[in-house]
Amino acid sequence: MSTAAQMAGRMTAPARQDGPRRARHPLARRTIRRPRLAIDLGRAVGSRRWLTGMAALVVLTALALAAVPDMSPLAAAPPVNLRAREADEFRSLGIAPLALGADSGRRMGATVAVTPLKATPERPRIDLQARFASGDTYERLLGRAGLGGAEAALVARLIGGAMPAGQVAAGTPVDLTLGRRIGPGQPRPLERLGFRARFDLELRVEQQAGRLALVPRPIRVDTTPLRLRGRVGDSLYRSARAAGAPGRAVQQYLRALGSDARLAADDEYDMVIDWRRAATGEVEEGELLYAGVLRNGRPRHQLLRWGREGKFFEASGVGQQREGMVQPVPGPVTSRYGPRRHPILRFTRLHAGNDYRAGHGTPIHAVTDGTVTYAGRHGGHGNYVRLRHAGGLGTGYAHMSRIAVRNGARVKRGQVIGYVGSTGLSTGPHLHFEVYRGGRTVNPNSVRFVTRAVLEGRELANFRGRLAELQRVEPGAALEPLAPAPAAAAEQEPLREIDRVDNPQVVG
Repeated sequence: MSTAAQMAGRMTAPARQDGPRRARHPLARRTIRRPRLAIDLGRAVGSRRWLTGMAALVVLTALALAAVPDMSPLAAAPPVNLRAREADEFRSLGIAPLALGADSGRRMGATVAVTPLKATPERPRIDLQARFASGDTYERLLGRAGLGGAEAALVARLIGGAMPAGQVAAGTPVDLTLGRRIGPGQPRPLERLGFRARFDLELRVEQQAGRLALVPRPIRVDTTPLRLRGRVGDSLYRSARAAGAPGRAVQQYLRALGSDARLAADDEYDMVIDWRRAATGEVEEGELLYAGVLRNGRPRHQLLRWGREGKFFEASGVGQQREGMVQPVPGPVTSRYGPRRHPILRFTRLHAGNDYRAGHGTPIHAVTDGTVTYAGRHGGHGNYVRLRHAGGLGTGYAHMSRIAVRNGARVKRGQVIGYVGSTGLSTGPHLHFEVYRGGRTVNPNSVRFVTRAVLEGRELANFRGRLAELQRVEPGAALEPLAPAPAAAAEQEPLREIDRVDNPQVVG
């Protein structure tokens, strides 16, 4: 034994001899084994351990099934013996009647004293409203309302003689009153019909001596134009609207004056609007008739709408100036006026116009008003149209696929005169556009077209008379309510649906 081991033995020997030895419990070192219930039943099938896990599963399942609560209904209250009348009253007050026609409420349940009806009673009279559809006829409208075919045809003949159905505006309401049926399954007869055929006319069909008769009712209409005057201020639009001018009329006023008017805050606007007032209270606004501006009390602009086209003319009879020209086709310029090498002839010469890129068949428009002086085949231009304009100016349109005007015809600004093609000396579809002054070609970009119409003779006299008539109209007079005529006031009846509810009519 080594010296270190001997020294360790000597050092530990006394410690083992300290104190007496305690006796220990024989089971102190034994580990208590607890049963394992969570066993994988997929392994070691049939072993003792597997049988133990299966038994535990069966026992736990049985315990869970035994703990399921009873699902039998619970009796809320002991049954009460009610008499038939009491049970009926409880039924009326309960929730069940909500599914049986909602007859809830005290003493609302049907009892033995109730006698069932053989048929549901009908209202003796029905008031309804129908509306005209686009392209509608009286027969179709009355058929939708429930009238029989024969009676609808009779009413259509009565009304059609005074107002054809095609002249009635779509959406016009028609008030009808239908009477009691003659028999089961029969259509209701018409007792009364009424609608606003025109702004100044109401048509009615009523029973008179047992027969339907047409009763036209003219409505008094005042046609005094509406004249408004006021200070321009910070905004002409807001000032005119505050004075009672319709928004559409104010926009027409601003367009008539144009951007060159240069109104000041102290200027006065003066406008006259076509205006109609009915005795029944309705108002119908029309076009702006007159547009004027006063500066320091003196007229600065005076424009009056005149003619079939509704253009504005100055007080002197000269029409509004229209400057510039419309583009002949909606396309970019690919070759401008000036010398260039011809793509087909292969030598340099003057290109006498502008070329516009456009697809085959694109419409070509006249740049301004004029007269056709040539329309046909024209050498290298192919199909060609030439127009003569005021001031010794003219325009030419070449390489058309098709011409849409004839020699001597008058054309308006923007009118279609032909279609883009590639006829003549052309490498592809485009428009060659030329401008002439004194018969010679000039650069189209150097020309500015100005057109003005001038009134003469009797037309000028009529124009000035109409201008003086509108200037005599009192400002704001057309905004006053129009009193109904005495005869109309005596027989006035409510026409609105709400008035008919509050004041029921007895017809027939």
